[in-house]
Amino acid sequence: MISIITPVYNGERFIESCLQVVIDQNCLEVEHIIVDGGSSDKTVDIIKDKANQYPHIRWISEKDQGQSDAMNKGIAMVQGQIIGVLNVDDFYEINILNRICEFFKTLSNPSLIVGNCNIFNQKDELISINKPNRLRTIDFLLERRVNDDGIIDASFPVNPSAYFYHKSLHQQIGLYKVEEHYAMDVDFLLKAVCSSHVKYFNETWGNYRYYPGTKTFDDSAIGTGTARIKQLFNDYIKTLSLMEQWQIWLGRNMNFILLKIFYFYKYPERLPESIRQRLTKYSRT
Repeated sequence: MISIITPVYNGERFIESCLQVVIDQNCLEVEHIIVDGGSSDKTVDIIKDKANQYPHIRWISEKDQGQSDAMNKGIAMVQGQIIGVLNVDDFYEINILNRICEFFKTLSNPSLIVGNCNIFNQKDELISINKPNRLRTIDFLLERRVNDDGIIDASFPVNPSAYFYHKSLHQQIGLYKVEEHYAMDVDFLLKAVCSSHVKYFNETWGNYRYYPGTKTFDDSAIGTGTARIKQLFNDYIKTLSLMEQWQIWLGRNMNFILLKIFYFYKYPERLPESIRQRLTKYSRT
């Protein structure tokens, strides 16, 4: 069984379409777990109505400590062996869940599989396609991963609608960090790729709405999103071995190093005197 977790708070604008997205997948082996944070709008009424019609919908509504806490509550409710996270305003491509279930029949446990994700603006215009085909930790950390719009670049899975994983992965890396309210998925992925069998599929699975009024967009618009993710990356780098840290430093600074080499190759007389003396010494031996 595949378990889809949707955290929501005052999401009446999208909750019905979100529930319908999973219904329309026509997947017999699915449960949709809705974790509501105590909404004050019509969100709970909509969930109740759909749950009365479709037994695969399970839900709770109570105050929580934020999105990470809600996802952890969802994980505790999960009955399936495969987990997907679908935020209330995102959606899947047609018949993806059946396809994911087939993939996992042949995968080692725990596995994390990643597909492509469409990114839409407030006008429902496609602005980018996230194709995260490099899925090693060092690939995530090597370059500048956040563009000027606050979107992590193509090397990093940008939205959970386009990746799925074995529930058992949480036994190795723990749950989502409750104190992290914005970059919880980034933190999860940095840990997950080190502790699972990771596979990329060059096909589109998810769709991500990125527009004003959403938490991620507004966080990026004021500049805190980019800074937060960069800090998360830097903190994670400190946990790596010295060799891995050196590889990342070298990769991030390679262009600068090459430019310096070319410059001094062209103007050797501008090398510092101490370095020129060493080079002269080595050339004579």
